[in-house]
Amino acid sequence: MHYKVFGRRSGLRVSELALGTGNFGTGWGHGAERDEAKRIFDGYLEAGGNFIDTANGYQVGQSESMLSEFITAERDNLILATKYTLSTRPDDGISKSGNNRKNLIRAVEESLKRLKTDHIDLFWAHISDSVTPMEEILRGFDDLVRAGKIHYAGLSNFPAWRIARADLLAEVRGFAPIVGIQMEYSLAERSADRELLPMAEALGLAATLWSPLGGGFLTGKYRTSQDDTRASKLGILVHTERSAQETALLDTLLAVAAEIDATPTHVAIAWLREKARRSTTSLIPILGPRTREQLDATLGALQVQLSADQLSRLDAVSAVALGIPHQMIVDYAPRFTGTPNLDRPFLPTV
Repeated sequence: MHYKVFGRRSGLRVSELALGTGNFGTGWGHGAERDEAKRIFDGYLEAGGNFIDTANGYQVGQSESMLSEFITAERDNLILATKYTLSTRPDDGISKSGNNRKNLIRAVEESLKRLKTDHIDLFWAHISDSVTPMEEILRGFDDLVRAGKIHYAGLSNFPAWRIARADLLAEVRGFAPIVGIQMEYSLAERSADRELLPMAEALGLAATLWSPLGGGFLTGKYRTSQDDTRASKLGILVHTERSAQETALLDTLLAVAAEIDATPTHVAIAWLREKARRSTTSLIPILGPRTREQLDATLGALQVQLSADQLSRLDAVSAVALGIPHQMIVDYAPRFTGTPNLDRPFLPTV
């Protein structure tokens, strides 16, 4: 496994694939028991991984508690990321959720206790609550960095305009910088191509990408069976064939996999690795296996190389409409670069 610097706002060095531990525990009614979770964790480290992603609410806190045991011998060699915002337990009251300072301080202290560590390497706001001022979030992060309880901070599932504003506010006020963002991204979900990824590249923010297999959709398994634990019990964050484009995407993915004698999983992750290679900042898929076998099957993507033609076909079939103003900018770009498209004048003729 290769390593990279975590964006241009930090010197943090992380493996090219992160291990998501949302399946560590069974608090949600599905997931991995302790022994299986340990097998996944060990397999990831054996492959050279060092970047662990969890959250206070994963499996009602069980994910962090399990990790506290697993990370003990390797703590100094690992980059440990966790999150706050969402409540840990279903019966938590309103004051135990949100981006506000009260919840921020409470959540980081509780995560430190569950993880049995004295610091968190990367602390995320899990999702925008749409009400807490960005200044409040940034000042809270800065205080925690200065206290040594967290080393770096990032924003997960925030709109691009809030992230860009946070980046500027941190710079002009001397707060600890936002070093990365996290959002869903895969062949099945490329909405981030409109705003989030261009912003991350422009500002030098690393981007960690959750659900790189579209909740299992890109494995192709839902074509033959709907009896899947995540799809049947969780019921969210799972892509299915609901449109002609999704059918065409899966057809193309399966065809490319057959051409190189690989699995659809390998191809989906290999496409993301190529996307990361072409990016000017760090793009890091987060793997979320429920079994050691799923992890091993996913890691096989490290040996897969896609041709330029195969990449082009996957790019085309998974592309999203850019919308306004992005498509307009693309259409009129030739005029600004000295090669005007005379068939599409910038201003309409009268």
